[in-house]
Amino acid sequence: MRTGVVAPAAMAALGAAILAEYSGAEGRLLPALGAVLVAALLLVNRVPRVLPALLAGGWVLFGVHLEWQRTLPAGLGGEDLSVIARIDEAQRDEGLSRLNLQLLECESPAQRLACSGLDRVRVSAYGDTAFEAGQTWRLTLRLRPPGGFKNPHRFDYARWLWREGIHATGYVRPAPAPQLITPERSTLRSLALAHIDATSLDARTKRWLAALSLGASQRLTQDDWTLLNATGTTHLVVISGLHVGLVASMVLWVSRLLAKLTTPQNWRLRAWPWAAAGLACVGYAALAGLGPPAMRAMVMTLLGLWVLSGRHAPGVWQAWWLALLLVVLVDPLAPWRPGLWLSFVAVAWLIVIWQGRARPQGVKGWVWALVRTQLLLSPLMAAAVLVSFGRVAPGAPLVNLLAVPWVSAVMVPLALLGWLLAPLFGAGELVWRGFGAALNVFDALLRIALEALPLWEPAIELRFALAAALLLLALCFGLAFVPRWLRAASCAVAAALLFFSQPKSLAPGVLRVTVFDVGQGQLIELQSATQRLLYDTGPRFRSGFMPIESLWPPGQRFDRVIVSHGDSDHAGGVRALLSEHKVTVWQAPEGEAVAAPFTPCARGQHWTHDEIAYRVLWPPAGENALTPNERSCVLEVSVGEHRLLITGDVGRQTERRLIGDLKSPVSVLVAGHHGSRSSSGVQFVRESAPGHVIFSAGRDNAFGHPADEVVRRYQSVGSCLWSTAEDGALTFHVERGQAIRVETARASVKGRKRC
Repeated sequence: MRTGVVAPAAMAALGAAILAEYSGAEGRLLPALGAVLVAALLLVNRVPRVLPALLAGGWVLFGVHLEWQRTLPAGLGGEDLSVIARIDEAQRDEGLSRLNLQLLECESPAQRLACSGLDRVRVSAYGDTAFEAGQTWRLTLRLRPPGGFKNPHRFDYARWLWREGIHATGYVRPAPAPQLITPERSTLRSLALAHIDATSLDARTKRWLAALSLGASQRLTQDDWTLLNATGTTHLVVISGLHVGLVASMVLWVSRLLAKLTTPQNWRLRAWPWAAAGLACVGYAALAGLGPPAMRAMVMTLLGLWVLSGRHAPGVWQAWWLALLLVVLVDPLAPWRPGLWLSFVAVAWLIVIWQGRARPQGVKGWVWALVRTQLLLSPLMAAAVLVSFGRVAPGAPLVNLLAVPWVSAVMVPLALLGWLLAPLFGAGELVWRGFGAALNVFDALLRIALEALPLWEPAIELRFALAAALLLLALCFGLAFVPRWLRAASCAVAAALLFFSQPKSLAPGVLRVTVFDVGQGQLIELQSATQRLLYDTGPRFRSGFMPIESLWPPGQRFDRVIVSHGDSDHAGGVRALLSEHKVTVWQAPEGEAVAAPFTPCARGQHWTHDEIAYRVLWPPAGENALTPNERSCVLEVSVGEHRLLITGDVGRQTERRLIGDLKSPVSVLVAGHHGSRSSSGVQFVRESAPGHVIFSAGRDNAFGHPADEVVRRYQSVGSCLWSTAEDGALTFHVERGQAIRVETARASVKGRKRC
């Protein structure tokens, strides 16, 4: 491909991917895209470079829309589908398997809609059936279109599913029983993983060895990922340019040494060492599963070998654009994976800061080169991570300064050397024990860094200002032509950006109430000037997942957590709070089975904080014979003339007992029991006359919450109705003397009454 053609083609591919994604499954932007393509065709004869750009953009456009069309039709949601599927990935937990399936055949017994277009699905299988990657099974699946919670500025599971090419989620039906069709196919990768499992190494060494040398990152536990994310070192344990490049470099060094020994006169002209390194690069990436990170690393390493070989090599920037183009052509969904941008931005910045500089000499030169590279790379990567994930690891620059050489010079070579010596009667396992010792050092380093500098999630108002400040520092200190006075000025501007962009703290007497979207459950955060309170902790699903884990990074501090009662949809996140966060005061009804040491919440308790009054209206003090739902802790919060009422899961009988204690009207009410017909009785609704009513319920939940009759009751008293199932997370700004302001995460269903 000629110089000057690659970059336009890559930009056309990126542009087509972005436009196709925003066009959506219904093709909103297709007419505009068609006009652009027609105009481009008219220019082909006059501007030859338009044709490669047109072909690249058209290919990616087709690929993205093909992904849209493969999504499970909404009409098949909740239907039983009979499929024959190959297991691409299997993760085993206690009593549960999480499976990524490649559907080979699909049939809808009800014959309502065709499901033959489905390709990849992600399901849970409950029970003790031993599912293994590579097997083919006949299964009955209950699926639904990809979806997730809508909590702004938090992890978007639905978008993650889409960019990973997952077209439906669900679970395996126990009846009819799954039938194994084809046993696991023995591939080189599966044999390698089995060899690791057969060793006498400890469990942690096994899973890290599999992740670091074979790209089996799914074997890492949630605790492993939490530690890596919190220290900014996730990039070290996926098959990346570091690993693939190291393999290619080792093979190249050995091959050139052999060439020098066999043909000492002209060994520098031999092409086969470079070919051997390229084959090793491709082979290792294939062994690692050719996932997106491994594929990017393979393409960039091959281009790096091509450039370094000096045989008709493109310029370094042409190689960068070519690598980007090839990755997007092979994987049209890659532009929505943050890893693509983080890796290509990092490589581009390395080119900038090293282009034109002499190669380091000696140990001192290489050490200084490593330090300089890390110091110049860290601000830019911190800015990119902050924009992508809204979080930054303050200790990442220092940690990576030590961890990168430790992983690349000690751990990865030991892992690869172990594979090289694996056939020699236990010699490989002996080397891997050294890998385990190195892993202990790596783990200790990360934990010390996390304790000293925990993961920081800046306020939303501060994120882009902080990212801009970091980017400015990176540019001014990384670009060679920037004079010293401008670097000093950049520091001053960066400091000013941070100073003037500090988030405004809430004033006394102001309350921010957020009802999170956690599915069929409840989690409410109440923030004032100096207090952070949680009412309920969200559900814990049968798979073990707790939505609260996706809301905040570890290390949060909560002044008070009130658990309405012990049901799993309200108290499911207690264990996550205990293990990852700090809570000053726990409250729950007496007699409830809550896994935290709590003070009983009882009628008559009250306190004032930040000029906001809190009252517990229920349950009665002491032991009682009430059901868990009926002894839910009922909380009233008063901000000037405004009243917030949260009733947990109490029913109509308890609601009637509360009427005498209510300070009517209620400004904001979280409807009892998710909008169930067992709550929100006629008398309670009339007496409370709430201005805003929130139903904390799951999208398409099996219980039909909120019940139609309950919705009509609140409509009859003029309430504004909101639901986390339709609106996502809801935030209410409550201030004395001011109208209540509401923010929603997404547009709601048309026709439902508002204000």
